[in-house]
Amino acid sequence: MRDQEDFLRNAMGRWGPAVYRLALCRTQNPADAEDVYQDVFLRLLAEPEREWEGEYLKAWLLRTAVNRCGDLRRFRLRRPVLSLEDVPELACPPDSGAAELWEAVARLPEKLRTVVHLHYGEGYRTEEIAAMLGIPAATVRTRLLRARKKLKSLLGGIDDEEPISEPDGDHPCAGGA
Repeated sequence: MRDQEDFLRNAMGRWGPAVYRLALCRTQNPADAEDVYQDVFLRLLAEPEREWEGEYLKAWLLRTAVNRCGDLRRFRLRRPVLSLEDVPELACPPDSGAAELWEAVARLPEKLRTVVHLHYGEGYRTEEIAAMLGIPAATVRTRLLRARKKLKSLLGGIDDEEPISEPDGDHPCAGGA
């Protein structure tokens, strides 16, 4: 039992922020993101013991978060809720220079928003995102291209048709920012 607790604590410490960020990106609601975070780690706790090699655990956690966000979205379609934007006194002020960019990302459709977050926010390659989401890598690249075009339009940027590249270690968000 103690080993299981240590395993869960380590997993939460190492991958918890990535799970929460992805859930927040998908749900657009901190309370829902916290619920998804909790559900993901409860599911990990319920998983039969196995060897979690390398990045497999992180990929499993993020895939489980994507699935749980989908479940929550279907639930919300049946039972609408009041948005924080509708209650201005509860809305949080932006806290960084990238706030405008991430606000624009938040306005993207969920499919585009998810690949943008996983690629630029978490630093995954398109092939890894494709495996997590169960779609072809070409679809991920197409979604990234469409997202970039929509973001340029939303932010009033120039149309320079720069190819989408894989993040390198120097990318400011690749380290899990």
